[in-house]
Amino acid sequence: MDKIRVAILGATGIVGQRLAALLAVHPWFTVVALCASAESAGLRYDEAVRARWRAPGEIPPSLAKTVVRPCLPDVEARLVFSALESGAAGPIEAAFAQEGYFVCSNAGDHRMSPNVPLLVPEANADHLALVQRQALGSGGIVANPNCSTAGLVLALAPLHRSFGVRQVFVATLQALSGAGYPGVPSLDIVGNAIPHIPGEEDKIETEPLKIMGDQTHLADFRISAQCHRVAAAEGHLLSIAVELAQRPTLEGLVSALSSFAPLRGLGLPTAPAFPLFVHPEPDRPQPLRDAGRGAGMTVTIGRVRPDRIFDYKFTALVNNLVRGAAGAAVLNAELAFRRGYLH
Repeated sequence: MDKIRVAILGATGIVGQRLAALLAVHPWFTVVALCASAESAGLRYDEAVRARWRAPGEIPPSLAKTVVRPCLPDVEARLVFSALESGAAGPIEAAFAQEGYFVCSNAGDHRMSPNVPLLVPEANADHLALVQRQALGSGGIVANPNCSTAGLVLALAPLHRSFGVRQVFVATLQALSGAGYPGVPSLDIVGNAIPHIPGEEDKIETEPLKIMGDQTHLADFRISAQCHRVAAAEGHLLSIAVELAQRPTLEGLVSALSSFAPLRGLGLPTAPAFPLFVHPEPDRPQPLRDAGRGAGMTVTIGRVRPDRIFDYKFTALVNNLVRGAAGAAVLNAELAFRRGYLH
């Protein structure tokens, strides 16, 4: 098939770089435009990012000499990936959607808008139909959730389907890359942990309810979150305790997690065969050792055990830059293609 032409907004940032690296080798999509702020517009991509390139490997040769453009809806593309910062992203993404572009956003501006799908394809693929309520013709906006939310939702989705979730407590240990580049000053984080990430707890307590509800109503369980920034480079660790409507055996809980594969058969290039991996070792998952599992798209779960207050507790690790950001947006676009929204 002819590849779908795509543009990246915010292409010079840490998530935009991951999008560039993923899309440069994607079998369905081809990057025809890299867009960024006025500071980078007019430069070649390699000139704009060379000093701060943080994606694995080298700058993709196919994109290195591409001249960075302003974030204006005049690119010859069908699909737009947005890695813009929240705040700036809202009006820019809306302008592209109104001009007929299909926007897959990593920003938070539109996540809780009623007609914008907040999508984790394994959990709520049917929510993609909300795009039709935006009344933008062939344009539209789809959002992926906060990076920690992505890992939490993937861990909870099979449990909610099989046993019903009543309430959740989650404490996060979030990597430095979640703060962007250059991120947290070294003197603030070396030998330290910071028990506050602005706005993060509210996102984790609300976004999963939209994702795991139906298209018009939030899920009816409760989430309490506490968030911390720690000196890991990549990979957010979540300590989760969950109360269920029906308490399974430990073996039944592990089976529900490890067998979860709702996208099997769709042939989505970015989707792992199994989005959850239950690690048998007692000291896993670890960001340094497990963040790259499934090319960063697999959430690793470990230490599954009964809890004395809730029913069960376990640890989950999500790659914040891939499953929690760039890879999530690409997977959303692949699902949109399969469902006919990009033709």
